[in-house]
Amino acid sequence: MNEQAYNLAFVFPGQGSQSVGMLQDLAASYPEVKHIFERASDALSKDLWAIVNGSEQELNQTQNTQPVMLAAGFAVWNVWCKHSTVRPDWVAGHSLGEYTALVCASAIHFEDAIKLVATRGQLMQEAVPAGIGAMAAILGLEDHEVVKACNEAADNEIVSAVNFNAPGQVVIAGNAEAVERAMVIAKTMGAKRAVLLTVSVPSHCALMHPAAEKLDEYLQNTVINTPKMTLIHNVDVASHSAPEVIRNALKEQLYRPVNWVDSVKFMHDQGVTRFVECGPGKVLIGLNKRIAKDAAHYSIYNPETLNEALENIHD
Repeated sequence: MNEQAYNLAFVFPGQGSQSVGMLQDLAASYPEVKHIFERASDALSKDLWAIVNGSEQELNQTQNTQPVMLAAGFAVWNVWCKHSTVRPDWVAGHSLGEYTALVCASAIHFEDAIKLVATRGQLMQEAVPAGIGAMAAILGLEDHEVVKACNEAADNEIVSAVNFNAPGQVVIAGNAEAVERAMVIAKTMGAKRAVLLTVSVPSHCALMHPAAEKLDEYLQNTVINTPKMTLIHNVDVASHSAPEVIRNALKEQLYRPVNWVDSVKFMHDQGVTRFVECGPGKVLIGLNKRIAKDAAHYSIYNPETLNEALENIHD
């Protein structure tokens, strides 16, 4: 019998948490990891585990990164489910991670989601040719100051605040030159750092509108069920049960900001006192500790971190 824990949330990372060789240690001890990657590879007729253990350049290609990260998060989830009877009542994912959350909440079938995010990555890459767009992290400014910097820098181009990741950490995206102008303005406003990110597409800004319209066609042909857990969406910091509303949230997510701070705050305000990052790396746990400072935070990406979570989260 599985215990549904109302004060527990599992969160799933998106692009940026990938690394060559990720989950190797976990895969060596838990065969579920390789099994999930085999299912994903079969769905795409592409060896995703080989990509994980190949070159950084190949792994970081958006159309590869997206299915690899979904497979990784779902693999860790499967390991957890086999070794614990505790299930979170709450799930959320950062950007791409929202698809992983939907799979874990039984809203989208795993193989369908793998194909969907591979297409999503391809459409995003096609929407903005390499070199046209950029993303940058702005550290040390208030959210409204970053928005103001983007407005001043636009000059008939697109640049906007797209990831509200943590207090004092906002990512901007848009046309490359406009992003660079916004970085300069942000520094004059007192930003501690303004750092260009190594990404191939400017996610979550208006440049992604064409990709979103094309993605919608695929979303309409994807079976989506009511999530079995409370899933908080990036775009509106709300949970939805109707498949059409979920489809629209996924479409809008491509060109609207990721409201991660508000999502974590909302779950915390609703009584979540334990957050588990389920997937490679520990990017989200770093953000979440700054948002919900009095909560307990765990990440699962190798046998040691799994055991720590199992010891502290039990029925």
